[in-house]
Amino acid sequence: MALFEIKIPKTIAKALNLPVSDPRRQQLKVLKKLLKKARFTEFGQKYFFDEILLSRHLGKKFQQLVPVYNYEKINKEWWHKTLEGTPDVCWPGVIKYFALSSGTSEATSKYIPITKELIRSNTITSLKQLISLRAYENVSKSAIGRGWLMLGGSTQLQKGSTYYAGDLSGIQQKNIPFWFQGLGLYKPGKKIAREKDWAKKLEEIVQNAPNWDIGFIVGVPAWLQICLEKIIERYNLKNIHELWPNLTFYVHGGVAMEPYKKGFEKLLGKPLTYIETYLASEGFLAYQSRQDTRGMQLVLNNNIFFEFVPFDDHNFDNDGNILEHAKPLMIHEVEENKDYAILISTNAGTWRYAIGDTVRFIDKSRSEIIITGRTKHFLSLVGEHLSVDNMNRAIEMASEKLNISIPEFTVTGIPHGNFFAHKWYVATNDKVDAKHLADIIDENLKQLNDDYEVERKHALKAVELMVLPETVFMDFMKSKGKVGGQHKFPRVLKGKQLQDWQEFLSANSF
Repeated sequence: MALFEIKIPKTIAKALNLPVSDPRRQQLKVLKKLLKKARFTEFGQKYFFDEILLSRHLGKKFQQLVPVYNYEKINKEWWHKTLEGTPDVCWPGVIKYFALSSGTSEATSKYIPITKELIRSNTITSLKQLISLRAYENVSKSAIGRGWLMLGGSTQLQKGSTYYAGDLSGIQQKNIPFWFQGLGLYKPGKKIAREKDWAKKLEEIVQNAPNWDIGFIVGVPAWLQICLEKIIERYNLKNIHELWPNLTFYVHGGVAMEPYKKGFEKLLGKPLTYIETYLASEGFLAYQSRQDTRGMQLVLNNNIFFEFVPFDDHNFDNDGNILEHAKPLMIHEVEENKDYAILISTNAGTWRYAIGDTVRFIDKSRSEIIITGRTKHFLSLVGEHLSVDNMNRAIEMASEKLNISIPEFTVTGIPHGNFFAHKWYVATNDKVDAKHLADIIDENLKQLNDDYEVERKHALKAVELMVLPETVFMDFMKSKGKVGGQHKFPRVLKGKQLQDWQEFLSANSF
């Protein structure tokens, strides 16, 4: 049976057919729904949700009465109670699931609340994205009804006193709709998905690969690439399409695809259609809804209320923390081609929460964005304002020019006499001169970023670069217990992470 012929449950069908209206109206409707649902929680009572609901200017009143939160603040004041089993804290009921997320900057795991309502919302957004594929041209629609290999975290979750915790991908896969599982599309299947040991899970996937007809692959590029390489090696294939001829789509997210494409495409017999998603631990925020576009469309009508803080020196300190006087904007107040940090309020008791990402609107009329980096993962030692998006694009341009694969990289700022320099650590198994590669990346960044070009003439005196084997980056992740699933290497290293990385390289004679 073709997937588009599936009879979708009425409740989901109703949600999928929400009336289309302007972004501001959609967002205010979402906010009103969230406030009504949470009005009798501890949070709702403290911050006068009833009063907000009576206001003629709902969004502005909400911003006036409810403070902005980061993880540390909301966890200390509110979420820690939910881990103890206290009901009705920030959202009605007891929280059953928590997504463990260390992001790419924190040493200890964060416990992000996951409610049944959020899981349902994520599922609905996934279905919306799936339906959007009907408009794609020159791709095989039959691939949609074939196997979906989802390379995520273990569905065998950690058990707490009143909750279960694990990767969001594991929680989401554990709650895959019965009708999707019943079609036999979900791979690697429940048994393999439960495996916690990444090496064992990978081995079982490799063993079972010939038994599957895969049309979709879903996962973080670095780990999925390793998986495909092992399958190709095991069965002595020229490329993965010799085994899976119907493989057509790659759904990716969490990290920019550009640095990985060169190496990834060496594993293919024919081009894939890449589909970007923005699925954070806190919710499914956006997805690529149109073919051959760079942007992802924000999900404005499915239980996420967005705010946007201009990412500049007026609103953020040098460490990427939001300043108290910052003034977040609503969806109708943003402008194209400016970077914003995102705040979200959701049906998991997440209120005005800074998720740490920065985005840029590239088509405001369609509410389409690109992810430009992290609020704490940027380099601005002397005002160069270098974003992760700049870095990704510079690496992609260098990779194309030199015809080499650069699947991983990271950058840090270092002293250079009385001034400063950038030091790059670049992964490639191809032969390349480090100085030449540094010069090319430097020139690319000058083209991409005017501030960078100015500062290279003044206080940013040098660009250094160290070429490393691809395995070094993965081995470092393994040493930190960040293997598989949703884990990705940070693009900017600072503080303790930089110290750990330097010690790792020194211990391994690099």
